[in-house]
Amino acid sequence: MPSGFHVLIAAQFVSGLADNALLIVTIARLDELGAPLWWAPLLKLGFTLAYVLLAPFVGALADAWPKAHVMFVSNGLKAGACALLVAGGDPLLAFTLAGIGAAAYSPAKYGLVTELLPPARLVAANGWIEVCTVGAILLGTALGGLLVSPSAQTAAAWMPPLADALLAGDAGGTRLLPALLTVLALFALAGVLNLCIPDSGARYPRVAPGRLLHQFADDNRRLWGDPAGRVSLAVTTLFWGVGATLQFVVLRWAEHSLGLDLHEAAGLQIATALGLIAGAVAAGRWLSLPNATRVLPLGIAMGLLVPWMTVIEHPLAAAPLLATVGACAGFFVVPMNALLQHRGHTLLSAGRSIAVQNFNENLGVLALLALYAALTAAGLPLPLLIWGLGGVVVLTMASIAALHRRQTRQGAHGPPLANATPENA
Repeated sequence: MPSGFHVLIAAQFVSGLADNALLIVTIARLDELGAPLWWAPLLKLGFTLAYVLLAPFVGALADAWPKAHVMFVSNGLKAGACALLVAGGDPLLAFTLAGIGAAAYSPAKYGLVTELLPPARLVAANGWIEVCTVGAILLGTALGGLLVSPSAQTAAAWMPPLADALLAGDAGGTRLLPALLTVLALFALAGVLNLCIPDSGARYPRVAPGRLLHQFADDNRRLWGDPAGRVSLAVTTLFWGVGATLQFVVLRWAEHSLGLDLHEAAGLQIATALGLIAGAVAAGRWLSLPNATRVLPLGIAMGLLVPWMTVIEHPLAAAPLLATVGACAGFFVVPMNALLQHRGHTLLSAGRSIAVQNFNENLGVLALLALYAALTAAGLPLPLLIWGLGGVVVLTMASIAALHRRQTRQGAHGPPLANATPENA
């Protein structure tokens, strides 16, 4: 891998670490303010909506300037969200600002991967990105929990001359100031790493602001109309929607069926994450871009594994099941991501293709979470929800696999993956 890619991975890890720590600290701030419990999910809603609503614009932004500079500015917006909390600002507004920064950061980050690496290295690169992302989620969440714990407040007393100011909570009337300043320092470190990423040299024609919505709609049509793009985009949209829903389902299942409290239930997510890391590493080592679609049956296998949750009654049996689900997910989503990035870069441009991907994937997250919330509110029993979720995965993946086989028989392959050249239309 080129040295620039290693710096990109480091910047992504530190930024992701800060993002996930900031979420926990912001939830603690809501609790400190005495906000209702239902405000916490609104943090995720505002964050995700930023990806959906800004998708027509952030792709063009990522292509208009060197992507490392775009990442630096986007990281600055996330740091600004943290600074807003330090100043006593509204937590929902602050985390929405962080979502805006993240929405602009993503097309620049993933677009830079396709510019720094040849197509033959994209599967391995995506394996590293998935490992880095999952690791940042795990460690960032743990760091956030540590920062808001009472022991962190005690430790702040050993950091003169700031201790008095930190413990007094003068800034914004919050005792979470040590946590917020730590997260702010992580964002600053990520910004420094952003500036160390080399310029890929790729440049794209700029689009007039008035044409952005029209171009974005056309970009969606072109990517969905491409045989390989359609398959990979459908898979990743389903994956992220199901993954976000499964996170809530596992927490509820662990509490009600396994008798775990919320803290212990959250610990089960680690098993899924470790399995995903193993699957991502294996995909990066053993799969190449031309063979990416061979993993489609694993999506069906993942759907068949989900309903087994309903017959498990002990946490020790639950962890291997969730790890296996995670491994299947990691092994099949990594090559699908690589294929989608390659086709998007070939048909559109690096930034525009990732913006389309983010739009569809986060729309899938919102749609499935809304459906899950509606069915839960209607009183549908948890076992039926679990079977329904598994059934959706199996039927959708079977349909995608059948579509791919039909396209293959008809010869709808698109240009050779190793030799494709960007059209940048």
